Amino acid sequence: MTVRVLVADDQEIVRTGLTMILNAQPGIEVIGEAADGRQAVELARRLRPDVCLFDIRMPRLDGIEATRSLAGPAVADPLAVVVITTFDLDEYVYAALRAGARGFLLKDAGPTLLTHAVQAAAAGDALIAPSVTTRLLRAFADAGPAQPPRQPIEPLTGREEEVLAAVARGRTNSEIAAELFITLSTVKTHIASLMAKLGARNRVEIAMWAYETRRVGRSV
Repeated sequence: MTVRVLVADDQEIVRTGLTMILNAQPGIEVIGEAADGRQAVELARRLRPDVCLFDIRMPRLDGIEATRSLAGPAVADPLAVVVITTFDLDEYVYAALRAGARGFLLKDAGPTLLTHAVQAAAAGDALIAPSVTTRLLRAFADAGPAQPPRQPIEPLTGREEEVLAAVARGRTNSEIAAELFITLSTVKTHIASLMAKLGARNRVEIAMWAYETRRVGRSV
């Protein structure tokens, strides 16, 4: 199956570059481009891409609001949004993840990581740039959550706690399987259980919950 992508960035040269990189990857096709957030939301609703790749700072409607409009908690049929930005530690990034983004990348991430992020989002997974995962989440956890972290509907098992910590460190499913000596399908089962118990929509929200509840400390 071809992953259909919508690219939104107010800089034409960046849009062109992202489009060229993605179109060069097998199984990925850019089906639309937008120069601002409002146009991005309109195109996304009309084209229903598999993945939206949004810059954070855009005119008319920024990437945070665009993400919330398409993937926020109030959206019945959310789209997959990956945020891409120049800023590697920015309050807007955290806000975008809170708004429903499934991933976060820097614009210098490179074609391989960009491709992985798009493919992960299309598969219902999420990816945050490894170089900033712990620093980003830790910085905002230190500031304290906007409201008390929700409690799981059932206690987490010991293995789920281990998987939770690994997700918060930015590990992929394959890396978690290797670290914990379990199968890939078992990892996916534990992550699905964590999402159900925490009321999380994706692994990004699982990771944020781990930091907000201090499941992962500053020594990571």
